Amino acid sequence: MKALMIKCPTCKQGHNYYQSKPWSPFCCERCRLIDLGAWVSEEHKIKGESVSCPTDGSFLANGSSPQK
Repeated sequence: MKALMIKCPTCKQGHNYYQSKPWSPFCCERCRLIDLGAWVSEEHKIKGESVSCPTDGSFLANGSSPQK
């Protein structure tokens, strides 16, 4: 299989996509966890309006389940 060289989204280091498969597209687990932390702390966001879900269970009051 021919090497597919890509840049890690976190550290920008070039790496073989196939050799780092467990963490792809990241070069290593560390870079993957850094990216995950950025999503959790809301440093990364998807543009659009925020959607909130009631936490009191009121969406179940009429016997329906939340939409997927």
